[in-house]
Amino acid sequence: MKVLIVDDSPTEVHVYKTYLEKAGIDVVVADTAEDGIRAAQEEAPDVILMDVVMPGMNGFQATRQLSKEGGTASIPIVLLTTKGAETDKVWGMRQGAADYIVKPVKEDDLVSRLKSAVQG
Repeated sequence: MKVLIVDDSPTEVHVYKTYLEKAGIDVVVADTAEDGIRAAQEEAPDVILMDVVMPGMNGFQATRQLSKEGGTASIPIVLLTTKGAETDKVWGMRQGAADYIVKPVKEDDLVSRLKSAVQG
C-alpha cells in the first residue's frame, strides 16, 4: 500500500511517516496542497492523508479538486486536521473525503482507518 501524506508541518509528517512505515506502508510526502495534487497525479497512491490548514490552497480545496479529476477521482482521501467542529467534518466529507480524523490520532487508529478507506 502507498500513502501520500500532504501536510505542511515537518514534525507531523515525521510522526505519521514513522507510524506508517512501521506498519510496512510505503510513504510519499508533499508539503503543500499544490504539490500534493501533483504527487497524486504522478505517484498514484492508494490513499491520501490530507491536512486541512495549509498556506495557499487548503486541504478542503485540494480534496475537492482531486475528487473531481478523472485521474485522481478514485483515490480515497482521509482528512487529518485539528478542525474538530461538526460543520468542518460535514464540509470535508462534502468535498469528497472518504474519512475525517481529528488530531491527535493514535498510531493504530491511523493505520486502520487508512486501510479501511482503501478497502472502501
